[in-house]
Amino acid sequence: MIIASPKDFRRAAQQRLPRFLFDYVDGGALDEVTLKANETDLSKILLRQRVLHAMDKVDLSTTLLGQNLALPIILGPVGLSGMLARRGEVQAAQAAAKARIPYTLSTVSVCPLADVAAASSQPIWFQLYVLKDRGFMADALARAAALGVTTLVFTVDMPTPGSRYRDPHSGMSGPWAGTRRMVQAMLHPRWAVDVGLLGRPHDLGNISTYRGHATGLADYIGWLGANFDPGIGWQDLDWIRQTWAGHILIKGILDPDDARHAVSFGADALVVSNHGGRQLDGTVSTAAALPAIVEAVGKSIPVLADSGIRSGVDVLRFLALGADAVMLGRAYAYALAAGGEAGVSRLLSLFEAEMRTNMILMGVKKLADLGPHCLVQPSQGS
Repeated sequence: MIIASPKDFRRAAQQRLPRFLFDYVDGGALDEVTLKANETDLSKILLRQRVLHAMDKVDLSTTLLGQNLALPIILGPVGLSGMLARRGEVQAAQAAAKARIPYTLSTVSVCPLADVAAASSQPIWFQLYVLKDRGFMADALARAAALGVTTLVFTVDMPTPGSRYRDPHSGMSGPWAGTRRMVQAMLHPRWAVDVGLLGRPHDLGNISTYRGHATGLADYIGWLGANFDPGIGWQDLDWIRQTWAGHILIKGILDPDDARHAVSFGADALVVSNHGGRQLDGTVSTAAALPAIVEAVGKSIPVLADSGIRSGVDVLRFLALGADAVMLGRAYAYALAAGGEAGVSRLLSLFEAEMRTNMILMGVKKLADLGPHCLVQPSQGS
């Protein structure tokens, strides 16, 4: 199929992936109200058009935590990316390096940290959950530091997995899940050969490294449910700050009070996120939550945002609302499923082109000039 816009990758991914994987990436919690709100609320943010501003040069680069980025975009952590394309985490990391933006490896990746770090021409970021097995956490932190990781993304909005109704319907979990996945794979022969056969091993690479034996898809849901820790509090993060010498981003902030706690904790940045609508259904969209958090934090630390981003225009909307950069999740997961490394590179080029074109039409020459003044206020748009 023809890929002419970033949103085309979703349909391409749906055609290529077995249902259990597509629904895993595409779905959200419960009735998916927040999942839909993330996109809908963001699309309602209106950009202000300006003319005759001599827009011969536009600069999309930025600096974040001392790292120079060609775009204000980070590829965020997406679990099981190695099931979307052959050794998918490696391919995504390589695409990010070529685009000169960071790549974040998920705790529950298929490819282990060592493989992805070795394949990338730049240091990768690593995402970690708060888990009951603190031995795993300490081991993961030590391995990440030894492999040159300097930025830790600490996800705090998953003390327990959200209820995702698509998974038992699709075969990701539920009765006869293994058999259903096998049948679906047979109906998608290109994926079955490229990923199912040639992309092995299909296990949770970081967890298997720690446990000393394979932790496959059959163990995935059970391991997560048994190891997420609903009893965590801010005080439990102190040992992370004391142990980890690099940057720490706190991901999963939706409330201004929690944002202030993140600053007090010593976070180097925070990510305003509702986990892509995959956790608390019915909560506020990221676009709606962001302005109050930016106001609460001020300029003390950088504020990033994710959830609902499907285009370069969406990136500009978040930056105009006050974010310093954004994290992509589903958008690049679709592209990875559709075309591997080349698909992710194509997606990023489309994002860049959209951002450049729209900044010209907005009369904005550099990212630092974006802000609320670049938005059409409700009275202006009526």
